[in-house]
Amino acid sequence: MKDDRAPLSAGLVLVSTPIGAARDITLRALDVLAQADLIAAEDTRTARRLLEMHGIPLAGRRLVSCHDHSGEGVIERLVAAMEGGASVAYVSEAGTPLVSDPGFTLARAAIARGLAVTAAPGPSALLAALAVAGLPTDRFLFAGFLPAARSARRAAIAELAPVPATLVLYESPQRVRETLEDLADILGDREAALCRELTKRFEEVRRGTLQSIREGLEVEAPRGEIVLVIARGGPARPGPGEVHARLRKAMETMRLKDAATAVAGALGLPRSEVYRLALALRDEGRGEEG
Repeated sequence: MKDDRAPLSAGLVLVSTPIGAARDITLRALDVLAQADLIAAEDTRTARRLLEMHGIPLAGRRLVSCHDHSGEGVIERLVAAMEGGASVAYVSEAGTPLVSDPGFTLARAAIARGLAVTAAPGPSALLAALAVAGLPTDRFLFAGFLPAARSARRAAIAELAPVPATLVLYESPQRVRETLEDLADILGDREAALCRELTKRFEEVRRGTLQSIREGLEVEAPRGEIVLVIARGGPARPGPGEVHARLRKAMETMRLKDAATAVAGALGLPRSEVYRLALALRDEGRGEEG
């Protein structure tokens, strides 16, 4: 077994940090943060508090801000430091870097220059939610945050509909009601779980169907960080009546092309086939108006 306390070599270590409970940090993460020549962080204030909480002094080391909006100069300076023999630890604000968190650009730049990139794994809202949702974990797809605009969000959900795997999404409390409504409309009323504030004091898991969970939010609005876990869909092919009904409903709020894409994705049908049906319904409607 590798000695986690061995001195760090030059390169990048992606360090997972707690998503709630401070004691979830690993011993190896603490060793890396104590030994690294330089620490890069999505949020330097959060990183500084983490170091102070665990009694790790900076001792003259640099704490560098590095996030999705950092310029190329920041990445270049960090890579140059590694090429000069420095070990760099990278931490996002919470959780595992790169998993809906910054770090990808830095990791790619280091890899492109032939530098070592390793991970000190640990806390992750994705894995914590999968563990407690009560849904199959043998195959899952993590889709991160869906688009904020409704038409784009519904189109993205339609693309996920035929995926034969448990779906995992991140969502904000401000948009979760609308997202659950769109998920139920497009995916059908699948079994699901809403996981909130994982590992924190007010951790909560609401299990049920997409529709029942959404209805529950009308009584009590959620707060904090949310992970949605959604069961995979069934393989049954819908009848013509269901396709027409879904198309008519989708065309009430969406452009014809978007409606066809959403319904095709939700029902696992070829988009060209559903698009032809949508055109026929539109022409039928125009005929009735005339």
